[in-house]
Amino acid sequence: MKLCIDHADTIQIRRIYENYPIDGVSTNPSILAKCSRPPYEVLREIRDIIGPEGELFVQIISPDEEAALQEADRILKETGEQTLIKVPSTAEGFRIMKRLKTEGIRFIGTAVYTVMQGFLAAKCGAEYVAPYVNRIDNMGLDGVQVSKDIHDAICRNGLDSGLLAASFRNTQQVLELIKYGVKAVTVSPDVIDSFVRNAEVDNAVIRFTRDFEGLCGEGKTMLDC
Repeated sequence: MKLCIDHADTIQIRRIYENYPIDGVSTNPSILAKCSRPPYEVLREIRDIIGPEGELFVQIISPDEEAALQEADRILKETGEQTLIKVPSTAEGFRIMKRLKTEGIRFIGTAVYTVMQGFLAAKCGAEYVAPYVNRIDNMGLDGVQVSKDIHDAICRNGLDSGLLAASFRNTQQVLELIKYGVKAVTVSPDVIDSFVRNAEVDNAVIRFTRDFEGLCGEGKTMLDC
């Protein structure tokens, strides 16, 4: 399973990338707007951080097929061939997806709230589909279960696609989909940090250090013994 960062703050992205086994970065127009910087400036900086092989997800804006294709070409020119184009999973979006598929451009169906949306995006050739787990919860449904149902619909119909599940509120939501074997998740830095934030872990490390220093001296490590 791939683990991506759902963020555009390059300071946070660099920190998370250095500390954790990360496969890529997912952005959207709202995330980019929070940076208050020119979008391509931010995206090029993200590409520099994640390298040429890291997957970067960037959303088009135009609902018009030809304009959307031009947007996709510009995004790829600016950010590299490992970038995937995010397309909202709407009637107009499916038309754009089919066109991108014929052009050999990698893309993802985003803004997915229902199983049928996810299935249709996958059938259009989306490499990933992105259910919004917590936003689905906020509709009074079960976001984790809807994501599992999309995963099952894709797998049982033999479609060459998978989830890039997004919009997580907590570690448990992510864990449920990791255990289910989805293709990828994209998670905010604060939730990623919470994967290992545990007072007992911190206390164990402190005890190990204290006991070793009692044996070998303050500030000593295995290099000094």
